[in-house]
Amino acid sequence: MGRLYIETTERKLNLPELAGVVYECLGQVDNLKVELIKVSEQEIRRLNSENRGVDKVTDVLSFPTLDNVKGKILLKKEYPTDLDGKYLFLGSIVICKEKIKEQAQEYGHSEERETKYLIIHALMHLFGYDHETEEEKAQMRAKEKAVLKILGIE
Repeated sequence: MGRLYIETTERKLNLPELAGVVYECLGQVDNLKVELIKVSEQEIRRLNSENRGVDKVTDVLSFPTLDNVKGKILLKKEYPTDLDGKYLFLGSIVICKEKIKEQAQEYGHSEERETKYLIIHALMHLFGYDHETEEEKAQMRAKEKAVLKILGIE
């Protein structure tokens, strides 16, 4: 059995547990890896503008390396050009530290809870889930809620 590894300098969160729950909820079996980066409002605005054409600050951005993977079991042997050592690299997650603080206050919960939710949300994007249509949004939210429930996060 493999695992999902989140590469980051962030040490305050229990990311191995979070990654493990996402991994199991999505039925994965191979070694997978993502990169997590925390940036400032200025940096995320720049990335959002350059990559999405939206010139505003956002809370999280996902940069998947694989296409059309929703609902699939991801195997290294099927993506030999996307390997990072013994891991299949799924992409990068960029989160904005100021937006996390702002949204945590707005929603009345901790910064840790907000950060974990945004990471789960971004991971779902890397696994091919989206929220462009109501049907897609419902599927993605169901996966996110399942993970949050297992983690004991309301």
